[in-house]
Amino acid sequence: MSTTSTAPAAIRHSRTAVTASAIDVRNVHRQFGVMPALRGVSLVVETGTVHALLGPNGAGKTTLLRILTGLVAPTSGDVLILGEPLGARGLQSRIGFIPSGDRSFYLRISGRENLVFFARLHGIRRGEARGRADAALASVGLADAARLRVGGYSHGMQKRLSIARALLTDPEVLLVDEATHDLDPDGAVRVRELVAELAARGTTVLWTTQRLEEIRGFADRVTLLRAGETCFSGTVAELMTHAIPRRYLLRIRNGVPDARMLTAKLQDALGARGTITPDGSSEHFLLALRDEAVLGEAIAALTSDDVDVLTCREEQSEIEEAFLNLTRAASE
Repeated sequence: MSTTSTAPAAIRHSRTAVTASAIDVRNVHRQFGVMPALRGVSLVVETGTVHALLGPNGAGKTTLLRILTGLVAPTSGDVLILGEPLGARGLQSRIGFIPSGDRSFYLRISGRENLVFFARLHGIRRGEARGRADAALASVGLADAARLRVGGYSHGMQKRLSIARALLTDPEVLLVDEATHDLDPDGAVRVRELVAELAARGTTVLWTTQRLEEIRGFADRVTLLRAGETCFSGTVAELMTHAIPRRYLLRIRNGVPDARMLTAKLQDALGARGTITPDGSSEHFLLALRDEAVLGEAIAALTSDDVDVLTCREEQSEIEEAFLNLTRAASE
């Protein structure tokens, strides 16, 4: 899917001038009985950017989103959205929300009828509601399915319908809760592309996820929560500095009887690109690459020295390593 915007003009409305920070969360606490869900969380999301909110289960991601949507009030702390405090008049219509596991559509009526219904709930006149519904359906690639019953939609189509509903008010801020966690890879890519198009047009996106690999090349900044606290905030590149070197498990045809001799031979061939160590058998070795090293060049260096590399498998992604290192450190 192209990332060039094809959204019809009907959902491109003039925007009120906003501050540089579309979302400003300062020292927010939220207590449920005796259980703290958020412990002094602060977060700034710049206008027109995609900000990823990461964290393990129970980290407080959904609680924070519920506060930002107005479903839950913070116990203490300050929240500004588009320069306005929570509950400000007219603010709700400027915020779009894409929930995880959306079950609020009426399955016996069409996608278009669903969107017209929800547009009317926002106080939009019937004629305009129909126009906005058609525009939103076209923007997410559902124009051909507009008159089909939602009960016949695939899961990916229903997720795109959730995005279409969020577009009905042309939101300036879009809150997305685990939008791709139950989609296949192709469906996940399509959803990210749709959201990236919105951000390119100036929409501010707060995107919660546990699919760590999807934030590279997609998110502008990242905030990592653990046990209701912020344990990292910065760019994806800065997050990567918390990762150990990239690691790959190699299976090598062993033509040298002495394991130490083979290890020395492999390290000499690899040079300064990284380190290589035995991994529990005479054929398996763990390759750790330095930041600037390229995997293909490292493998080529080994094979050019008559090393027969049979298989190569990444042990763990850099982002996953950084995520685990930061969340473990926060728990110690």
